[in-house]
Amino acid sequence: MPEWLVLTLAMLAACVVVVIITLLRHRRASDDEDITETPDVIEYMTMWIGVVYAIVLGLAIAGVWEARSAAQDHVQAEAVALHEISERVRVYPPDVRDRIREDVNAYVGHVVTTEWKAMADRGEVTERGTELLDRVRADVTDYEPRTDFEAQAYQPLVDQVTAADQARIARAESTGATMPGVVWFGLVTGGVVTVGMVFALQIRRTARELILAGLFSALIAFLLFLIWDFDAPFSRGVAASTDPFLNLFPGAEG
Repeated sequence: MPEWLVLTLAMLAACVVVVIITLLRHRRASDDEDITETPDVIEYMTMWIGVVYAIVLGLAIAGVWEARSAAQDHVQAEAVALHEISERVRVYPPDVRDRIREDVNAYVGHVVTTEWKAMADRGEVTERGTELLDRVRADVTDYEPRTDFEAQAYQPLVDQVTAADQARIARAESTGATMPGVVWFGLVTGGVVTVGMVFALQIRRTARELILAGLFSALIAFLLFLIWDFDAPFSRGVAASTDPFLNLFPGAEG
């Protein structure tokens, strides 16, 4: 099911639930119930519950967005390091240079096709990707420079291999969800309490109040969906992309 459809259904469901509860509450209210006044303490509590929950939502959104941005930075760092390897080996003999470039291209092609799908589906990198990067490392480190010019290029190439490996490890650690289950429990419970406090204000069955209550609940549902969508940097709608690899290795997708 497309994520935009899930979001739409979640927001509609939140609106419908609030409207139905409001209508049922109005129907079951006693004839002598005074709906014109709300105790000051309830208004005060409702205001502060809304403020506290808004702060929590803001911190949660900032946290998952930062995690998503960090995941994209890891992808960028890995792609740049591999591109530097591919470019700097031009000082090596043609057979060595071509072999290293072929292995780098094979690794990048695997990452943007097979491994990216594995990260989205299973939240993990592949063993094949590790083997291909190890092959690149072996190509670089096992070569014995024959000239001073090659010797000067050797250590920077090794450093770029290390940078690519570190970025890959960081990318692997970023594939899973970033929000702990207890935080999700707090977010969902807080949303239910915040929306539930609307009914403590004795809202009536007027079109204006029903629309405002529905929009408020839909906003809460949207923000929770936004946190959920950002929570997995590689597997949901607003996910980290393979653009850094594709920009530096245009033929990576085959």
